[in-house]
Amino acid sequence: MRSNSLAFVTAGLMLTTSLAIAQGAKTLTGTVSDAMCGKTHMMQGVSAAKCTRECVKAGTDYALVVGDKVYTLKGDKVAIDKFAGANVVVKGKLSGNSVTVESIKAAH
Repeated sequence: MRSNSLAFVTAGLMLTTSLAIAQGAKTLTGTVSDAMCGKTHMMQGVSAAKCTRECVKAGTDYALVVGDKVYTLKGDKVAIDKFAGANVVVKGKLSGNSVTVESIKAAH
């Protein structure tokens, strides 16, 4: 019985550690968009940057498109806005489909 309890406690500690590591700082490279449009902008005849800014102004969040994955960006909207429609490198804490931005810079 004691060996089962020890195994359960060990498994719980390993899971907790794995979750803490998964939520640590990550570096992602992608394109700044908005959560409503994601990869495909809906506004015709305007740049990706303009569409992104208009959608954010209407109430949606900034997003980072990495391949087919779309992450909601949380943080300083003024800093993120400077890169609307651009390819960037974002460092931040990943939690599910959200990234809390610690730094953002143009990708080279």
